[in-house]
Amino acid sequence: MPPRRRTDPAAGRTAVAAWASGEAERRDVTTAVRYTLEELADQAPGNSVEVRVPPAGAVQAVAGPRHTRGTPPNVVETDPDTWLALATGVVTWVDAVADGRVRASGERSDISDLLPLTAVRQVASGGDGEP
Repeated sequence: MPPRRRTDPAAGRTAVAAWASGEAERRDVTTAVRYTLEELADQAPGNSVEVRVPPAGAVQAVAGPRHTRGTPPNVVETDPDTWLALATGVVTWVDAVADGRVRASGERSDISDLLPLTAVRQVASGGDGEP
C-alpha cells in the first residue's frame, strides 16, 4: 500500500508548474519535490529504494526486499532542481548520472524506467496533470 499523501495534489501540481515556469519560490520547490516523491511512491510502491532529495524530502519506493536498519542498500540522492528536472522530463537519468547530479548506489537504484513521472510531465508542459 502506498504511503498516505501529505501534499495536496492540487498544491503539488501548482508548485511543479511554478518551478517549470522559472517563477518558483523556495516553498514552491519544496512542495513540488514532496509532491513528485509521493507520485513516485504511488507509481512504484515498495521499500527497496530510498530516493533522497535533501533538504526537501525522501521516500521509499520500488517493490523488492525491505531494509530494516541503517542505510538502505539502494539509494538515489540528488538536489531539488535535478530531481524536478528528472521528474518532469527536462533531463534524462543517463545525463544526470553521467554528470554527477545524481548519485545512485545499489543494484535496484536505477529508476530510469519510472522517469519522467507521467502526470508531472503533463503539468510541466502546460497540461492539467490529470491522467
